[in-house]
Amino acid sequence: MKKTLILLAAMAAIATPALSLAKDDKADQLAASAALARGEILPIARVLAIATERVPGDVLKVKLERESFGFKYEVKILTAGGRVREVEIDAKTGRVIKIEDD
Repeated sequence: MKKTLILLAAMAAIATPALSLAKDDKADQLAASAALARGEILPIARVLAIATERVPGDVLKVKLERESFGFKYEVKILTAGGRVREVEIDAKTGRVIKIEDD
């Protein structure tokens, strides 16, 4: 089962995208902050640059999820054409895993 983790530490660096927040999930917030501090995941600013380079538009939402291989970011972007696209990015390497319509 996937568990959504929250990145609050990086939110100070950006103001535009909304970050998906789970209610009363302080442990996940701390785990995400610790993973960032240990260098296990990329900072959100870098992930947003990767995502919007591949899919230009306005970032609507960012999520960090735990997967069998590690962590991945899901970035939802509203394109100029009005489509919402989701870009999945390996949180450690920055490799784009998948781009799909949402």
